[in-house]
Amino acid sequence: MTMPIPRKKAYDGPPILSYGFRPFFLVGAIYSAVAILMWLPQYFGELTFVTVFSPLTWHAHEMLFGFIPAIITGFLLTAIPNWTGRLPLQGAPLLALLLVWFLGRIAIAFSGFFGWLPAMAFDCAFIMVVAAAIAREIVAGKNWRNLKVLAILSLLLASNVAFHLEAHYAGSVAYAERFGVAVVLILVVVIGGRIVPSFTHNWLAKTCDNRMPALAEGADQAIIATTIAALLAWVIDSSSWLAGITLGLAGVAQATRLASWRGWRAWRNSLVLVLHAAYAFVPVGFVLSATAAFYPSIISSSAGVHAWTAGAMGGMILAVMTRASLGHTGRELRADLITNCVFMAVFISALTRIAAALQPDHAMTLLIISGVAWIGAFLGFAIAYGPLLLKPRL
Repeated sequence: MTMPIPRKKAYDGPPILSYGFRPFFLVGAIYSAVAILMWLPQYFGELTFVTVFSPLTWHAHEMLFGFIPAIITGFLLTAIPNWTGRLPLQGAPLLALLLVWFLGRIAIAFSGFFGWLPAMAFDCAFIMVVAAAIAREIVAGKNWRNLKVLAILSLLLASNVAFHLEAHYAGSVAYAERFGVAVVLILVVVIGGRIVPSFTHNWLAKTCDNRMPALAEGADQAIIATTIAALLAWVIDSSSWLAGITLGLAGVAQATRLASWRGWRAWRNSLVLVLHAAYAFVPVGFVLSATAAFYPSIISSSAGVHAWTAGAMGGMILAVMTRASLGHTGRELRADLITNCVFMAVFISALTRIAAALQPDHAMTLLIISGVAWIGAFLGFAIAYGPLLLKPRL
C-alpha cells in the first residue's frame, strides 16, 4: 500500500512563516492602514516624504502596487500548493520574499533620496520575484491551466513600470493608474467569478436551499469579455463616447452576473454575504464611470474608481483574508462581532469615499471619515486575526 505524499514538509520554525497567507495578510493589512494614516496628513500638507511622488501619486501607487500585491501574494502562495500538489513556500525563503516587498516600500518612501530609477528597480523586484516563484511551481507541477495567473502578474508588473515611467517623464500617472486599476479589477472579476458562486452554493446546500447560483458558462465568458473591452477603452480614453457606452454595457452585464449568484439567500452568513456586497461595487463602479464619461462636469471620474478600489477591491480583500485565515488555521468559518464590524467599516469607507467625489462641498469631511473607517477596518483585521496568524494551526 502506498502512503499519501505529505502536503507539508516538516517545519518547526515560527508559525507566521509556515504558509504564505500568514505574513502577507498580516503585514499587508497593517501597511494598508498605516499608508492611509500617513497619506491623510500628506494630503492636507502636514507631512512630507522624501519621495519623487506627489501625495496623491504616492497614495495611488502604494495602494495599487504596495498593499494589493502583498495580499495577492499571500493568496497565491496559499492556493498554488493546492493547484499543483507541491509543498508550500516556508521559512527563510518566505521571509526573504517579505523583505523584498518591504525594501520596495522603503525605496518608494525615500525615492527622492535614492532616485526614481533605483526606486523603480527595488519596487518592481517584488512582483518579478513572486512571478518567478509561481512560474517555477506551476511548471514543476505541470499545472498549465493556471499559467494565466502569470499573465495577470505580468500585466500588474507592466502597469507598475508604466506608473514610474509616466510619473517621471510626463509628470502625471493618468494612463498607468487606470492600467493598474483595470488589471486588479480583472483579477477581482475572475477570482470573484470562482469563489463567490462556489461559496454561495456550499452555503445554500447546507441550508437545503436548492435554488443554486446558475449562469451559463458561455454567458459568463461573454460578460468577462465585455468587461475587459470596457476597461481597455477606459484606459485609453476614460472620457470618450466609446468608453462611456462599453462601461455602461459592462455595468449591466456585471449586475446580471451578480444577480445570478443569488446572494440575498445567504443573508444569514456574513462571510458569504460580504462577498456579494463587495462584488456589488463592480457594477456600481462601471455605471459611475460611464456616467462620468458622458457628464464629466456633473460627476467626477474618481467616484467610479473608488467604487472599484475601496469598495470592490477593499471589500473582497477583507472577505478573502478573513475566510482564508479562519479556514487555514483550523477555525470555524463563522464571523464574530469584530469581523462584522470590520466588514461594515470597509463599506462605510467606500461609500463615504464615493460620496466625497460626488459632493465636493463636503469632500474634506467625507475624506477624513473614509480614511478613518479604512484604517479601522484593516487595523481591526490585524488585531482580531493577528493572533491566529501568529499561532500554529489548531
